[in-house]
Amino acid sequence: MELQKRITLFGLVMIAVGSSIGSGIFRTPSEIVGYLPTTGWMLTVWVVGALVSLCGALTFAEIASIFPKAGGFYVFLKEAFGPLVAFLYGWSMLLVINTGSLAALSLVFVAYLNELIPLSDTAQLLVAVAAIALLTLMNVRGVKWGNAFASVFTSAKLFGIAVVVLIGLVWGGFTPDFMDFTWSSESQQLPIISAFGLALIGVTFSYGGYQHATFVAAEVKDADRVVPRALLLGIGIVCLAYLTINVAYLKLLPIQKIATSTGVASEAISTVWAWGGKFISLMILMSVLGTIGIYILTAPRIYFAMAQDGLFFKKFAEIHPQFQTPNWAIIFQSVWTILLLVFWKTFSNLITYVVFVDAVFFLLAAASIFVFRKRQLTRRYNTLLYPLTPVVFILMELFIIGNTLLEKPEQALAGVFFLGLGVGAYWIFAKMITQKRDV
Repeated sequence: MELQKRITLFGLVMIAVGSSIGSGIFRTPSEIVGYLPTTGWMLTVWVVGALVSLCGALTFAEIASIFPKAGGFYVFLKEAFGPLVAFLYGWSMLLVINTGSLAALSLVFVAYLNELIPLSDTAQLLVAVAAIALLTLMNVRGVKWGNAFASVFTSAKLFGIAVVVLIGLVWGGFTPDFMDFTWSSESQQLPIISAFGLALIGVTFSYGGYQHATFVAAEVKDADRVVPRALLLGIGIVCLAYLTINVAYLKLLPIQKIATSTGVASEAISTVWAWGGKFISLMILMSVLGTIGIYILTAPRIYFAMAQDGLFFKKFAEIHPQFQTPNWAIIFQSVWTILLLVFWKTFSNLITYVVFVDAVFFLLAAASIFVFRKRQLTRRYNTLLYPLTPVVFILMELFIIGNTLLEKPEQALAGVFFLGLGVGAYWIFAKMITQKRDV
């Protein structure tokens, strides 16, 4: 039994956009201004992040046209560097990156819900668990439901961002100096390069997610043509949304206020609209809920591909006889997410370490294009400005990895330790495969 091809170009673009636009753009601007406290530098880091993400999307579009299969990055890494590297990526996604992000997003969801409907701590936890459970059930029942959910909620969040941009550009009372690149050594203890690198972590976290469109390629009609187009359209929409909403923030609030704000979008729109805070809370609720649904939909396809290779629990390779979805992979992911949610409560201390691990695999996935070009594999899309495009992306990922090792060694080394555990787990599964072959 195979996965059914029910995802359209529009649906896949909405997955790419919805995976990126979650809660980051509504929370990270204040952290970024904390590192880069002038308008020029603040916008520059967002522009650089957009260019890096575009380079990544251009690179992955070509690779996706070669391997339009379930699993995305897992397939790219396995074909280029072998099963160990691919396993470590899937291991990271299941146990930390995707499930940790899901748990954190569910906490953001109930936090903003609490602003609209006051809830006790216990009630917030129950609502978060219920949200994950309901979205899991929806995705188990069929990819078309997850696809429709992603399309509706992503369209709604883009409308909300458009409203904020319109209000900021038309009614914003400030005239920011976009050419202000001053750097005061007295107010900033870090060198500009280090501060820029740390700010880039928040930017990368906000732009990241578009690669989820490659995870469901096996369920896309005409995937080798549609997936590359969806990646490029998706990241283009995200870049435009992020750059314009940051300009809107600067038109509505002075940069010093952005630096101290805990809810920059809400505070910005409230300056000209009394009900703006409520509107933003509702918009963020929809944005986060949509992203949770997409993450539950896409990542299990990685575990499904791993199980088909014999490198994960064989249950994960099973497809529901009625709904044609990898139901056990979806269910296990959500059960693990709920366990993390119940026992850890918060993931704020994991963000830097998650981005560090993510950057390692982004770098490796982008580097795989050189392997595939050397093999002269058939492809339906050629990366624009190759080899400059993947080289720029790889160099920026190296910068993020190196700067994180220097400035945030605890989180970086925690990521290295976690990957070391994954190596041990891989050899256990590999040994089980060998024993089965010998029987």
